[in-house]
Amino acid sequence: MADPLSMVSPLVARLRQVPDPRRLRGLRHPLLVILVLTACATLVTGNDGLTAIRQWAARTPQDVLRSLGARRNPLTGRYLVPSERTFRRVLQAVDGDALDLATCGYLADVVRGDAPAPQVPAAEDEPAEREQRRTATRAVTHPAPAGLLPAVAIDGKLLHGTRTGVGQVFLVAAVTHDRAVILGQRQVGDKRGETTVTSDLLTPLDVAGMLLTLDALHTTKKTAQLITGPLNAHYMLILKGNQPLALQAAQALLSGADTKFADTTDITGDRGHGRTERRTIRVAACDDTLFPGAREAFRLRRDTGGLDGVRTSKQIIYGIVSLDATQAGPHHLNHYARGHWTVENRLHWTRDVTFSEDDSQLRTGAAPRNLAAFRNLALNTFRLAGRANIAHARRDLHDRTDTFAVYNI
Repeated sequence: MADPLSMVSPLVARLRQVPDPRRLRGLRHPLLVILVLTACATLVTGNDGLTAIRQWAARTPQDVLRSLGARRNPLTGRYLVPSERTFRRVLQAVDGDALDLATCGYLADVVRGDAPAPQVPAAEDEPAEREQRRTATRAVTHPAPAGLLPAVAIDGKLLHGTRTGVGQVFLVAAVTHDRAVILGQRQVGDKRGETTVTSDLLTPLDVAGMLLTLDALHTTKKTAQLITGPLNAHYMLILKGNQPLALQAAQALLSGADTKFADTTDITGDRGHGRTERRTIRVAACDDTLFPGAREAFRLRRDTGGLDGVRTSKQIIYGIVSLDATQAGPHHLNHYARGHWTVENRLHWTRDVTFSEDDSQLRTGAAPRNLAAFRNLALNTFRLAGRANIAHARRDLHDRTDTFAVYNI
C-alpha cells in the first residue's frame, strides 16, 4: 500500500529512497524524520547549523511528527524529535551521493511537471523585492538573444571550515544559467580533482542539447569528447596555459584590427554595484584541428571602471565552443559567457553569505557535504517558487505551518 504522505509530498517520497547507514539493532528514530526536519529547518533564516536546526525542529507540531512516522513515547503518548547528537551522527554517515540524487530528483519532478511547484508565502501588501524589480528591468534593458540553448555552468566550491582525512571538502555543482537551479553536485578531494568528477556529475543528468560552460581547469580533450559524444551536448571552454597549443592557435586566429572582425563582434555594457563594464567579444570559425569538437573560437575583452565611465582595467580571455556560426553568433556567446558567472553569484556567494556556509562548525564525515545538499535544496525551492531574494524569502518562513506546507507536509 502506498504511503499517503509520500503521495502528497514529492520531497518525502524522494527522501524515503535515501538508504539508512545505521544498523537496525538499537535504531530508534527513522532516517526520514531527520532528513525532512533538516530540509524544512534549512528553509528558515538562522538555521545554518545543526544546533539551530535541532532547536527549530524541537517545536515541530505533533501531527507532523506522527505523519512522518516519528518515534512515540509510550508513557506520555507524545512523538519525539531526535536529539542534536542523533542529527549530527546520522548526517555524518548518510551517503552524500544518495542524498543529492534524492534532493535533485525532487527538483527534476517539479521541472517536469510531475510535482507541484513549491509555494512560499509572502504578505499580500508587500512590495516587490528589489532583486525582482532588477530582474524585470534587466529583461527589458538587456533582453536575451533569440535562439539561446539551455545553458548549465559547471564549477567547484571549497567549504573552508571543513576538515577531512584528505583535506577540506570540495564540491562541484551543475547550475542552470537562467534560473540558477542546481541540477547536481559531487564531492572531490581537492580542486585538482575537479576534472575527474565531471563524468560522474553530468552522466546522470539529462543535458542533451544543452550548452555546458566550464572554466579552464576543465579544458581537456577528454571532457570535450565526453560532452559532444555520450552526453550529446555542447561546450564553451576557456583556453589558458594548460592548453598552450590551442591557446596559441586561437590567439593567431583572432588577431588583427577591429575592422577585420566587424561582422563577428558583439559589445555589451553593464552599470551597477559601483562600477561599469564593457564586454567585447570577437569570434572566428575553427575546426577539430584546434580542439576536439571545436567550431568557433572567441576572444572576450572586459573593460571595467568607475561609474564615471573611465576604464581603469581590462582582461582578455580566449575560449572555444562546439557550436558553429549558425547555432551561436557573437551576441549569443557574449550572453553565455556572462551567464557562467551565475554559479559564483547565485550559488557560491549565496551559500556563503545567506547560509553562512564558510562559518559552519561541521567539519567531519559527510555532514558538511550533506548540509550543502540541503542548502542547495532550499535555493532550488525558493527559486522554483519565484523568489529572487533568498534572504528575504527565508524571513517569510517563521511560522512552522507555512514551512512544512512548502513541501506539502
